[in-house]
Amino acid sequence: MILPVVKYGNPALRKKGARIEMVTPEVQKLVDDMFETMYSARGIGLAAQQIGQALQLAIIDVRGITDRPSRLELNHASADVDAFMPLVLINPEIKPLTEPVAGPEGCLSFPEMYADISRPESVEVRALDRRGEPFHFSCGGLLARAVQHEADHLNGVLFIDRMSKADKEDLKPELEELQAETKAALKKQR
Repeated sequence: MILPVVKYGNPALRKKGARIEMVTPEVQKLVDDMFETMYSARGIGLAAQQIGQALQLAIIDVRGITDRPSRLELNHASADVDAFMPLVLINPEIKPLTEPVAGPEGCLSFPEMYADISRPESVEVRALDRRGEPFHFSCGGLLARAVQHEADHLNGVLFIDRMSKADKEDLKPELEELQAETKAALKKQR
């Protein structure tokens, strides 16, 4: 089922997600719904907060993105990124492996807004998969950027929090308009 994507101004985006202690049928259904929602919105990542759920759950699928390559290592050996997708991250822990580099980012909760964000180029990730089994990998490029972007969401951190002051100032009118629209819509729902 396609779920509504929460937009900037909705307090759900600022909530730190609760750890998932057990992968239940409800969590499995939520994962399926999140993938359907993300694909429908033509995104490459989605966090539970973006559908109004404060959980440590994110999904990623970078298949088909050719202009911004991804790298993946499993057990210290290069692996096929496409074969590893789609990716479910439950209770992820991220460890930076390299210095930050700037790169373009957007977010489904901020339609048509983009900015360069500095993040480590490579990270190590430990998480549970969609069955609740632990796994870990290292990644770089777009996959590393997506993992960090979604992990931020799980902690109530938004990509605008990592923007340069100049970029945020440039986007200020659009941010204020989106926030006002979201708050007005929330008021109507009450």
